[in-house]
Amino acid sequence: MSTADFRSAQAVAADVREGRTTARAEIEAALARARDDRFNAYTAVFAERALAQAEAIDADLAVGRPVGPLAGAPFAVKNLFDVEGATTIAGSRIRRDAPRAARDATAVQRLTAAGAVLVGALNMDEFAYGFVTENAHDGPTRNPHDPARIAGGSSGGSAAAVSGGLVPLTLGSDTNGSIRIPASLCGVFGLKPTLGRLSRQGAFPFVESLDHVGPFARSVADLALAYDLMQGPDPLDPLCRRPAEPVAPRLQAPHLQEGADAPLRVGVLGGWFAQGAFPQVLEALEIVADALQARRGVELPGAELARAAAFCLTPIEAAHLHWPDLKVRPLDYDPAVRDRLLAGALAPDAVAEVARRYRPVFRDAVRAVFEDFDVLLAPASVCPAPGIGQATMEMGGQQVSVRKNLGAYTQPISYVGLPVVAAPVNRPGKLPIGVQIIAPAWREDLALAAALRLERAGVVAAHRPPEPAQ
Repeated sequence: MSTADFRSAQAVAADVREGRTTARAEIEAALARARDDRFNAYTAVFAERALAQAEAIDADLAVGRPVGPLAGAPFAVKNLFDVEGATTIAGSRIRRDAPRAARDATAVQRLTAAGAVLVGALNMDEFAYGFVTENAHDGPTRNPHDPARIAGGSSGGSAAAVSGGLVPLTLGSDTNGSIRIPASLCGVFGLKPTLGRLSRQGAFPFVESLDHVGPFARSVADLALAYDLMQGPDPLDPLCRRPAEPVAPRLQAPHLQEGADAPLRVGVLGGWFAQGAFPQVLEALEIVADALQARRGVELPGAELARAAAFCLTPIEAAHLHWPDLKVRPLDYDPAVRDRLLAGALAPDAVAEVARRYRPVFRDAVRAVFEDFDVLLAPASVCPAPGIGQATMEMGGQQVSVRKNLGAYTQPISYVGLPVVAAPVNRPGKLPIGVQIIAPAWREDLALAAALRLERAGVVAAHRPPEPAQ
């Protein structure tokens, strides 16, 4: 089996630029890890494309031409991102005979332009509808920290690939928590940016009003750089109009008032965000709160209603997208996904209208809370990773569905599109647990600055999974 590599993307690129290795050698090693993937993270490997790009980078370096900041660093993407010449399956059976993509998704284009080398596509819940990545067609993705446990979802392959040392950087999507939950359960960093910050062009849609794309990484620096490289308006995504506002340079200049060491007003969310949480989740949250000197608890009025509204909108908006296929090919869907989509198709229009109408009310409540705080802390998941196939768990003294409740603390935040960094709390020898660092709209810099401060203090860190038994 190929040896895992836990270097950062920027460290790999530096090794390539400074001649300690070549882009081809790095990509050959990443491709070998992809083929030996014991976590079932990959669903496709793009060897020919990856090697051609690596050779082009090496050729540029040989004659002194400039290369991008991630030159030679391998990355992989959730299999709902378009990759030129490949079929975008979005975790499904029904799309396996769809036409091949004519171009890369915008996010893939922008990372590739920075020199990062795409090596493959990654497992996910079918059509991103789930929190577990127990895919009915491609099998479950396994958590690198315990292969009997889930990686989370729906971007489970993206989190597991970074956690297991297959690649240093991946892309995922987050509708109701699909970056934050697998980042938490796999012990890596994830970023869900503000709705509309990064282009969704070429990412297969799920719920139009809730869909985000974002990166996973093993360090805050990599997370911030990848985020910066993907920023900027995209005429092909009507929501993505905001000019780029780079964060990484400010994080690297802590003497500036807006840098990583600037004072932060930090609140800890209680109420809905503490109900039913496992004890170790609350302990992890307390560790982070203490490190950031968060002295005040606060509640988001209406968070439970916001979660309910997102829960209603998800199947209704998704059913509208899938209705043509549901009518003629229902048996090609994962039954669990199909049944929820059918329920959404049957829901009265009035349900969706009420769910949408509450959004400005909750947004105003959130805005009022942020008048007193720069960032808010909350758990990223209600528990550590459950077992593969586990149907229920205990919350608040009751047995509840794993699939329906892993996103209890992430859905209210998605509902109003706020930026969040999921940061893995440093708990050596224990299953990973992450926290949400939530910032006001368009202030990803605040969430990343808080995460970097915690990382420098050793309070949060990407977990290295145990070595496999020989």
